[in-house]
Amino acid sequence: MVKHLKHAVGAEGRAEADAAVRATVEDILQRVENEGDAAVRALSDKFDKWSPESFVLSEQEIEKALGQVASRDLEDIRFAQAQVRRFAEEQRAALKDIEVETLPGVILGHRNIPVNAVGCYVPGGKYPMVASAHMSVVTAKVAGVKRVVAAAPPFEGGPHPAIVAAMHLAGADEILVLGGVQAVAAMALGTETIAPVDMLVGPGNAFVAEAKRQLFGRVGIDLFAGPTETLVIADESVDAEICATDLLGQAEHGPTSPAILLTTSERLARETMAEVDRLLAILPTAETAGRAWNDFGEVIVCDSDEEMVEEADRIASEHVQVMTKDPDYFLENMTNYGALFLGPRTNVAFGDKVIGTNHTLPTRKAARYTGGLWVGKFLKTCTYQKVLTDEASASIGEACSRLCMLEGFVGHAEQANIRVRRYGGRNVGYAQAAD
Repeated sequence: MVKHLKHAVGAEGRAEADAAVRATVEDILQRVENEGDAAVRALSDKFDKWSPESFVLSEQEIEKALGQVASRDLEDIRFAQAQVRRFAEEQRAALKDIEVETLPGVILGHRNIPVNAVGCYVPGGKYPMVASAHMSVVTAKVAGVKRVVAAAPPFEGGPHPAIVAAMHLAGADEILVLGGVQAVAAMALGTETIAPVDMLVGPGNAFVAEAKRQLFGRVGIDLFAGPTETLVIADESVDAEICATDLLGQAEHGPTSPAILLTTSERLARETMAEVDRLLAILPTAETAGRAWNDFGEVIVCDSDEEMVEEADRIASEHVQVMTKDPDYFLENMTNYGALFLGPRTNVAFGDKVIGTNHTLPTRKAARYTGGLWVGKFLKTCTYQKVLTDEASASIGEACSRLCMLEGFVGHAEQANIRVRRYGGRNVGYAQAAD
């Protein structure tokens, strides 16, 4: 039986806050669509105190930014990008174009075609998310995207050197120092100086996420994103310190980030709660992590691994850290998660920053119906068909004609009938279509 030792609170005001965000974003998108560069400049100056001659970095400005990044940091960025690129390349290789003869003379197939232009948003407000450049730009380029625009907000009055370096090394074709809704709007809608893209990807705050939601349909997006979520599944094979560390390590993302412990050991649960309190007294990001834990933290005790799987699938968390005697049991049985981190030797931070899997993942239970960002998100699987013989065209045409008349589509039926007449030698028309 499921037992809650700690419940999440503080969700009551979410609907009201969401409504305010929606209204603000709608207004900004309308301004950018109507006023173009002028609106982008005014909004950037208002929100970020940033109004350069051009929001697009020149080659000289990119080189200057690279020169401000320590050699060791550049090495680490290259290492992380190599891991992301290697895994994305393996994923791309698994996606095959196909062509098959389903009937004599009937050829069907599909091709995996890259999106032509993608806008990658890289958050850079409270935490400059250097790793997000790897996840979006590298993966898009491996997929074969021709034009990748990368945007990040200014940091302390100018481009963030490490973010610019990551974008450049990842292969971005254009780099914008522009943040928030105005950046997403400029990339999606286009302005006098920024050509529009076909797809938007990358994480962001509530306003960026809402902008992507409102723009979806006019452009593609990777997924609808909310606050970072983490679920730790543990048993007595691990201790409270590692559980508490993994919970708070993700809670520091923001004050509304859910952090949940799911365990079969009530002793571990209570010890972890005590360890969280101890760590919050010394963690430099305790103000944010503590608010997230107090308001959105949960501790749930289950009777068995089977019950933990049921609860985990109900929660459908973005990140799921599994530290049990048999972590592969959860790999084999869980169905709703953004990414799994199996065993105590790995953790969510590895996935966030360096190991090679993508960190842009579904939140708010979206893991029930989608996975995260990956090379396949940048590909359109487009079908085609060829009919090579007269006999095949006439044979398919006869069945097609009857099915069209069954639905009342006479014009559709005549598309089939004309093939039957020309290639099958049968003088069929509307009257014969349903025979």
